[in-house]
Amino acid sequence: MDKLMQPFIMIYHAVHYVFMLPKKVFGKTEDAIIGLQDQNMLNKEIKESQVVNAEEDNFKGLRKEVVQRKQEPLYSFRYTIINSLGKKEQGTFEAETLENARDFLVNEGYQVVDIKPRQKLDIDLFANGKIHVADLSFSLTQLATYLKAGIPLIDSVRILAKQSSKPALKKAFEKLVYDLLKGESLSTAMEHQENKFPKLLVNMVKTAEMTGDLASILDDMAEYYTSMNKTRKQMISAMTYPTVILILAIIVLCFMLIYIVPSFVNMFENQDASLPWITVFVMSVSNFVKNNIIWLVIAIAIIIGVLVYLFQNVKAFRKTVQTIIMRIPVFGKIVIYNEVTNFTKTFSSLLNHGVYITDSMDILSKITNNEVYKEIINKTIQNLGKGDSISTAFKGEWAFPIVAYEMIVTGESTGQLGLMMEKVAEHFQTLHKTIIDQLKSLIEPIMIAILAVIVGIILLSLVVPMFDIYGQVS
Repeated sequence: MDKLMQPFIMIYHAVHYVFMLPKKVFGKTEDAIIGLQDQNMLNKEIKESQVVNAEEDNFKGLRKEVVQRKQEPLYSFRYTIINSLGKKEQGTFEAETLENARDFLVNEGYQVVDIKPRQKLDIDLFANGKIHVADLSFSLTQLATYLKAGIPLIDSVRILAKQSSKPALKKAFEKLVYDLLKGESLSTAMEHQENKFPKLLVNMVKTAEMTGDLASILDDMAEYYTSMNKTRKQMISAMTYPTVILILAIIVLCFMLIYIVPSFVNMFENQDASLPWITVFVMSVSNFVKNNIIWLVIAIAIIIGVLVYLFQNVKAFRKTVQTIIMRIPVFGKIVIYNEVTNFTKTFSSLLNHGVYITDSMDILSKITNNEVYKEIINKTIQNLGKGDSISTAFKGEWAFPIVAYEMIVTGESTGQLGLMMEKVAEHFQTLHKTIIDQLKSLIEPIMIAILAVIVGIILLSLVVPMFDIYGQVS
């Protein structure tokens, strides 16, 4: 039986071997392939990790280099150059080294005649001054036009620098070109010149750099500063006339008290005339002014200097003065309308260009100098942190007109806050112009009347004793 079954067992083992052999071979091959794939993936991951680490190291090194470069101190140099027209120019420039300053000037197409470090007593008053709003507005319009024409940013700013005739403006644009050539963004380059470019403009340029719409925002900012300059001129125009009249009145009054009244006093003493109380009073004032004119001028100068210092450096004093001025019937409205116009126009510009409300409020608190409105804006920031609406902080504020408050409420409810703030700015700008025109028409007769009363009292004090003398002679 075993002999009969043995052939079948051999056939079974043979068939089993035949069928199991591919599986073993291909199984080993598959395992080998899988192992190779795993090894390749592992090697790839290691290489990618090495590349990432290298990139991170390079980035850290670059960031360290940028930080070190930013931390390098700037030194000021006095230069003499020959421009493209063959004319000599002198100016100052800040750079890390003298070679950097020289290379920059040569790169800008100037022939450097002389360049050396500035001495301690070498003061450049004109080049360190602020940029006038009108110049800033015109320059922004030009820059936007150049960018729309396809001119690169660096070349556009370079054109502005070369065509500027004012030292402060020329130096500001040259420093922008210098920072742009170092790889800085336009907003960062502006930030390096803290006293030149307004904080609002810097923040708007930052927004433009993120959205890629720099030319459009520059156009809007040019229009904004044009409007602000117009409002500023209206304020100056309103205050110029009364200031000039007041100064002339003081000069005439001092002249009469120092030179005219004493000559009549000698005449009255020679005639033994009886002097009325008004003449005695004017004579006493005349003697006091004549004997203490220098001390009076010094005292007035010191008082004005102290008041200006306190206004600029003491927040409580500044707020008190601003509150008093804003409470004066006519002048207070001029200040309030001007502040509301500036606030709403700036706020609308920020919102219309996609700046977050919290960031907008932070910018607004930095650009206004009125402590009353700063407190309102800070209250708004706190309310926004609590989840309240913007209008909550403005509700019931005496310095913020009800019309403007209602427009904020409407803007919040409709989702058109930027548009509403723009309409409020237009409305109060019109009111501001109207009240200034009214003030200019009213202040002339008021100042003339005040001057007439003062001069009339002095003349009356001199005429009355003359009638007494005439009576004695008769």
